[in-house]
Amino acid sequence: MNDSSWGAPPQAGYWGPSDQGPVQGAAPAGPAYDAHYAQQTRPMPIVPDVPEHGGDQDDDQGTARLSGPLFRDEPFHDQSGRDEPYRDQNPSAQPYAAVPQNPEPMPDAPQPAQPQPPQKKSAGRDLGAAIGVGVGLGVVIIASLFVVKAVFVGVIAVAVVVGLWELTKRLEERKGIKAPLVPLAIGGAAMVVAGYARGAEGAWVAMALTALAVLVWRMTEPPEGYLKDVTAGLFAAFYVPFLATFVAMMLMADDGAWRVLVFLILTVVSDTGAYAVGWRFGKKKLAPRISPGKTREGLLGAVVFAMVAGALCLQFLIDDGTWWQGLLLGLAVAVSATLGDLGESMIKRDLGIKDMGTLLPGHGGIMDRLDSLLPTAPVVWLLLVIFVGSG
Repeated sequence: MNDSSWGAPPQAGYWGPSDQGPVQGAAPAGPAYDAHYAQQTRPMPIVPDVPEHGGDQDDDQGTARLSGPLFRDEPFHDQSGRDEPYRDQNPSAQPYAAVPQNPEPMPDAPQPAQPQPPQKKSAGRDLGAAIGVGVGLGVVIIASLFVVKAVFVGVIAVAVVVGLWELTKRLEERKGIKAPLVPLAIGGAAMVVAGYARGAEGAWVAMALTALAVLVWRMTEPPEGYLKDVTAGLFAAFYVPFLATFVAMMLMADDGAWRVLVFLILTVVSDTGAYAVGWRFGKKKLAPRISPGKTREGLLGAVVFAMVAGALCLQFLIDDGTWWQGLLLGLAVAVSATLGDLGESMIKRDLGIKDMGTLLPGHGGIMDRLDSLLPTAPVVWLLLVIFVGSG
């Protein structure tokens, strides 16, 4: 064996130690294949052929295939000086480090979630407008209540007529129910005046005459929908003017103005306590299907606030009243005011509206302010009659 070929791989045309001649199928021997040149020739890298129809899945998605020696971007030169010696043999091979024509954009790396600052609770209404309107209404009520009682009765009548207009308007818009407004408005105002002049007897007589007027008035129109229209009319007559009549009946007593003032104070304090405590501490829903904003904590706040206010009012504002009677009165007011608020919320949810009207900025309509007052009026009237007499 020639010493110059030690360690070189057998080349084509190399004669092995046997005398059988060249290896079968090898290229013919020649000077270019002498073992002397084997050590001076570096081996060619094996470049796989690229399939004609795109190859693997990465090629179908437009991913570049890296080819060439050591995946370099510069072309490979063989000893003959030719660039890309295998491209002539395989025309379908891609250039080295070919860039896809339409590369898919790489998705952005997910960013870590940034902590959001805690959101402040919203009151849901324009508090500035609500406070301003509330103060204005309070001034009008107090002034009429202690100056001339008849003027206050007129204020009640006006509130009743506007409330009936809002209620019947919403019923017609949302449900197609046409409760007759004219007999309701006239009968409602008459109920308030009769309650102040003749007490409970006058209120019941006026209520009966208003119901009869509703039935007759609706007969002037086609019979279709008569039953639902008169039913809504009777409900409106009882819900708004008849319950409001008890405020006028409170006014009949010698200290009637103070009784009405206690009634208004306790109702407002109950609503304020429910709002303040519920907004700050409310977590457990009271009636989520009716009024999602009301909480059990808010109801507890209404009870506490109303009971404290009731004890103070009965002790210092009502003749012959005591603090423990005020506690009971405050508890009853908190319950009745909450039920009245839930009752109107039920009506508005059935009608699919948020407010009954837009007459009072920050409050909605008149009915949105009467919701807790109307059912509370007969409760306060009855308990005051029991505790201190009719006066």
